[in-house]
This record gives sequence, C-alpha cells and structure tokens, in this order.
Amino acid sequence: MPTQLRILLADTTGYPEGVIMADTEQSYWVDSDEVDDDSVDAQFDVNAEDGVDDERNVTLEDCVNVEDGLNVEEGVNLQEQVNVEDSSSGALEPFIGMIFDDVEDAQSFYKAYARRKGFAIRTNHTRLSKDDKKLCAVDFVCTREGFRQVSRKEKERTVPEIAETEIECKAIMGVKKDGEKWMVNKFVVRHNHILLTPRSASLLRGNRKVTKVQKKLIMTLNESSVPTRKIMSVLSKESGGDFNVGCIGKDVENYLGNKRRKVFEEGDVQRLYSYFLERQLTEPGFVYSMQVDKDGCMGSCFWADARSRAAYQYFGDVVTFDATYLTNVYKMPFVPFSGVNHHHQTIMFGCALLVNETAESYTWLLRTWQEAMLGKASATIITDDDKAMAKAIAEVLPNTTHRLCLWHILQRFPEHLAHVYNKFPDFGKDFRHCIHETITTDEFEQEWGCILEKYELEENNWLQNLYSRRDKWVPAYLRSTFCAGMSTTQRSESMNKFFKYYVRSSTMVSDFVYQYEKAIDARYFKEKEKDVRTRSTRAILKTPLKIEEEAAMVYTRKSFMIFQDELFNSLRYKATKLSKEGERKTYVVVISGKEKPLYHVTLENGEEQTTCTCHLWEFMGLLCQHILCVFGKKSMLDKLPQHWVKERWTINAKARPIPNIPLMEGQVQVGQDDPIMRKSKLMIQLYDIVELGSQSAEKHNHLCIALEKVHKELLAMEDHVACSQRGESTNIIQNERSQVVSNFSQTVQDPPRVPTKGRPKSLRSKNPKET
Repeated sequence: MPTQLRILLADTTGYPEGVIMADTEQSYWVDSDEVDDDSVDAQFDVNAEDGVDDERNVTLEDCVNVEDGLNVEEGVNLQEQVNVEDSSSGALEPFIGMIFDDVEDAQSFYKAYARRKGFAIRTNHTRLSKDDKKLCAVDFVCTREGFRQVSRKEKERTVPEIAETEIECKAIMGVKKDGEKWMVNKFVVRHNHILLTPRSASLLRGNRKVTKVQKKLIMTLNESSVPTRKIMSVLSKESGGDFNVGCIGKDVENYLGNKRRKVFEEGDVQRLYSYFLERQLTEPGFVYSMQVDKDGCMGSCFWADARSRAAYQYFGDVVTFDATYLTNVYKMPFVPFSGVNHHHQTIMFGCALLVNETAESYTWLLRTWQEAMLGKASATIITDDDKAMAKAIAEVLPNTTHRLCLWHILQRFPEHLAHVYNKFPDFGKDFRHCIHETITTDEFEQEWGCILEKYELEENNWLQNLYSRRDKWVPAYLRSTFCAGMSTTQRSESMNKFFKYYVRSSTMVSDFVYQYEKAIDARYFKEKEKDVRTRSTRAILKTPLKIEEEAAMVYTRKSFMIFQDELFNSLRYKATKLSKEGERKTYVVVISGKEKPLYHVTLENGEEQTTCTCHLWEFMGLLCQHILCVFGKKSMLDKLPQHWVKERWTINAKARPIPNIPLMEGQVQVGQDDPIMRKSKLMIQLYDIVELGSQSAEKHNHLCIALEKVHKELLAMEDHVACSQRGESTNIIQNERSQVVSNFSQTVQDPPRVPTKGRPKSLRSKNPKET
C-alpha cells in the first residue's frame, strides 16, 4: 500500500513572515506514488485565494514552506515538518483512536506536535473514575483556550493590564483510559489565531521548561554570583543557540526566586545556624558566636575559620576594622577584620554581621573576636571616625593604638571648609603639604599654625576638634608607630570591593556565609600562588652588594622589591656626620647636590640601634634609604643583620606552629572519599566520551544506548560506602578548648527584612563627599 501524504495549504496573505493562519488551511489526502514535484498543480485546483500564483507550479517544498512559514534553504528537515502517517514509522499528527502506553506519553506527543505547528499546550480537564477514583481521562488544549473573566477586566489596576492570551481557541486533544492503554477520543486541529514557526514556538510559555540538568548548572553559576544574563549565555552556548535552550531569562529568575522563597520558608537564619554546626563538625578550629533577642530572632553574628585565626597569630599586629558595607536583605552591616600578610596581600581575621552600629554591639563583637583570637590584642587598630567604635575599642582594647583612617578624615575637609576652598585657590595645596609633606611633629605644628592664621580659621570649631585628636590621624604623629605600611582602612575597603563580586544587597545571610567562604578560599589561593612563586623563582638583583643578595633569600618577593628600591635609591644620597656624643652618632642625609629634603639618621650602641626622621623602619618594618646610605658610608652593606629583619615580611613568616588552632592545610583530599572530587573526575571522563559520541550519528546512538544501560544499573545499585567520618571529627571538636559557641535553643528566627525600592547604586554606605 503506498504511503499517504497529507498536504496542507494555508493562506498567508496579510500576515507577517514566518506565521500562518490555521483557520484557512485546506487538507487533501493523496497517495505519495501519485505526487511528484511537477504535477501537484494538476492534482489540485489551486488559485490566488490560497496564497499561490495560478501560473506557478506548486511543489511539495512550496507546500511545506507555506504551512510552517520556514524557508527550506535554512536547513529545515522536511521529513520532520510534513505530517506523515505511516503505520511502519508512527504518526506525527494525532488522530482518533491513536494509542499510548500512558498519559505522559500522550502529553509529550501532543506537546511535540504543538511545537512543530507553532503553538503551546496545557492540561485543561482531568476526570477520575467513579469506582477507584483514578485518572481516566485528560484533555490537552491550546494555551489560548478559554477567555479572561469580565470581573478581572473591570478591576482597577495600579499597573498596566497585561496582554490578553485566552481567546477561546478550540484546538484540543483528549485521551481516555482504555484498559491498560490510553486512546485519543477527541482531536480538533483548527486554531483561531496566528501560529508561529517551530523556531519561534520554542519561546511560548507552554513550551518552555528548565530541565534538571539546567537547574544544576544554574545553581552552580548562581552560587558563583554569575548574573542571569550570563547564565543564559552559558546555557545558550551549551545548547547550541538561544532557541535551543528551552527557557528564557525570566524562567531562570523565577527558578532562583522560588529557591529563595523556599529558603525563607525553611528559615534563613536556621540554615545559617546549621551551616555553623556543620562547619564545626568538619573543620577543627572553626568558631562562631550568635546573639539572639527575646523573640528568638538573630542579632549580631561573628565567625572565623582556623586559617583566619592562625593568620592573626602571625600578622595580627595591625588590624583594620570597617563597618561601612551592607550586604544582605536585613541591611545588617558587614564588619570584616582584615590585615596584611607577608606578601602585602589583604587577609581576613574573621568577620561579623551586626544588628546595629552601637557601642554595645561593637563591644560584644570585639570581646568575642578577642576570645576567638586566643586573647591576643593587636598593637594597632585602624578604623573610621566613629564614636561608638572608638568607645568600644577604648573599653576592650585599652593597650592598642587606635588610629583613624586618614582618607576618611581628608574627605570631610571639602565639606566643612567649602567656603575656604572656593575663596582661596591655594588652600588645597598648602593643606596637602601640611599633612603629607611634614616629617616631624614640630614641622606639622608650625605649618598648621600658619594655615590657620593665613586663611583666618583660628575660630573654626570643627578644625579645633579635629586638631585635638591629631595624634590619631596626622602622619607626623604616627610615623613612629608600626602600621605595616597602612594609614587608612584601605584594606577593609579593598575587601569590600572584593566581596562585591560574590554578594549583593539582596543576598541572604545563609548564602552570604557560603559566598564568604569562597571569597576567603580565593584569597588564600592567591597567597599560595605567591608562596610558590617566591620559592620557585630567583629575584633579579640590581646591585653587586651582598646585603641585597641576602635580602632576596630572606624576604618574600614583594618585601624584597620594596627593600631593593630603598637600597637602590640610597645610592642617590650623601651622608655627612653632624655630631657625636659618646656612642651616639648623628648623620645628615640629603640627595647629592640638593639641600632639601633633609633627614637625620642616629646610630647608637655600636650601630645596632638606628633611627631616621622618616621612621620607615618603625612604621613599616623595613630599612629606609637614608639608613642604608649611612650603612654604605660606614661599609656595612656586606651583610643583612638579623635584628634588621622583621619576621612578618620573611618567606618563613608562617613557619611557627600554633598549637591551640588545628589547621587542615597540607592535607590532600582523596578522590574516592570526597563526593565533589568523584563528581569532578567523572565529569572529565564523560566530557571526553561525549566529544567522541557527538562526532557521528552512529557513535551518538551507540553512546545513548550505553548510557541508558549504565543509568538503569546505577539506579538498581545500593551504595554501602560511608559518606563521612564525622565521629572522629566530633572527638577533635570536643577537645578543642577555644571554641566560641552561643548557648541558645536550636531554633532561630530571621531578623526583620528591610524592604528596598530597586537596587542601590552602590552596596557600600558612602560618605556624602563621595557622591
């Protein structure tokens, strides 16, 4: 029996390119043996009303183009677009009496048919049997079936009414239970609206779906703070084009939004608390503390991992403390404790989320932080000019030098002295010279007095208040205090900028701790890179001096480069002995051929104790060019004395063990014991297999069969391998005496959420001058 072809002709006159009107289609059944490209016009009476020229020969390809609105030259598979009923190959169009194994197969078939035709479907009616109340019939209809209720149309709206989609389309395919099978009992093909091309139909809501594989990829990218538009770009690349993704950006946003709502239903803070408990079980040395109010809502929260606690023991002599970064839906300030390591990189010493910025909150935080850091107080702490913060530091850290961020102080001058800046153009230049160029306190006092007199600012109350605290922010007063080269909270500011790529103002606290962990991992990975680079490479020397060669072997690469610059620049200076009083010798150091700037270098106790008026050694812990110039004059550059090497800048700065803080660094995870490592190994192997399987149709079919077989075998297997060894970790945790744990019930409520109107322009609370 010859195969029958159903050729559909549609009138496309007056419609946009790529769409057809289904109401005007004409159906004809013919035997395929009687059809050829040159004789279709002889079999049918085709006229201009059908959208085809009378004088033109109609071919089979022409008919397909009219129906689907596609061009054959675009590579469309004709066999997929023509409705063929062949008992041997199966039907591509539903018909009365068609049999399916289950209702899901029927839905999938009609959905695929709808996509080819250019519309989308939904389930309309389901019926249950009277006997056993099981599903016995289902109707699948076009998504444009039905109509919008009049009451909804007349409703007053604050936003524009959305476009109407339901226009009483009658297209339907109904199936009913027939024994163990499902049979099509109704089928209406006609539509009362424009149909799209199969390519465009993929964008209809009923044809869109986020698959299980895509959900995994979306969550992985979202956890890495990849925005939706870039997630869609990745999905498009993996699918071979935007139209093959199967979903749009709004679907991704809805999926992520549903996940967020589910987290809020389960409890955002409760999830955070569970994370802390899990970290303590799996990571020795992890500590946390959380406040809870009388209603059971979370207040301030602090946490620090073992790496941060150990880093504080090595590099905690100077700490920057900043609370100007808002990161979460509760608008709780993120307060990082940061410093600088031996590679001059910013490192973390723990962080907190504060419920408010009061003296009580800061006092609690500083006490908790000190307990987590084994009671060791830093020598210097740098903060912005905040009274509540200053009060807490004075109470908790009385022996710590409290410095104010110079940058924040200077930003306030144009605000309070705008009239002076406008009236006197030279004021800014004179003021900068007074602050930055004065070396000694006497020089600063002299220039400050001159500025007040010259610009008539003796009675300015704001300046007087600032002057009374000059020992906390003026560089001339702080050069003799070790600050690891920091005069501002720039380290905290840089960490804020760093975290901006991991978190947003809408981030939940439970997500924030995960993102924080990733950010910290990235920082420590950078530190390891510097360690490897320093130990595996050789520094380039600029001089033949022995002291430079020894410094290259002792210091990290960044510290050595600073020392090298000071040593090389010392050759530009000339040292002259000014006086000698017993064992005390004083030298005047100036640039050769110049009289200023002038520096005084003093040597005492046989050159073992040396000071310079620039105080670089006291401020940063590295010898300055002026002292090195005097050493050169006295022929002392043949070696680098040990007492002139500060351990925190050396390669072995972290060689000293910290017995009270167990570290897991240096341990290599075994692939068979870690699920993530197992997954990574399998993904690498599967990627090579998939690349081979995509080379040809034969390889593709073979791989599909093999994967289906393996999939069924894996589902049938029972995994008896233990997931973790938490018992041993628990014993280690119980022996850890420095844990900081809050004593409250295990149910914690979320703090009140702070609604916002749109996304803020910046995540950080800015000083008015910055805006």
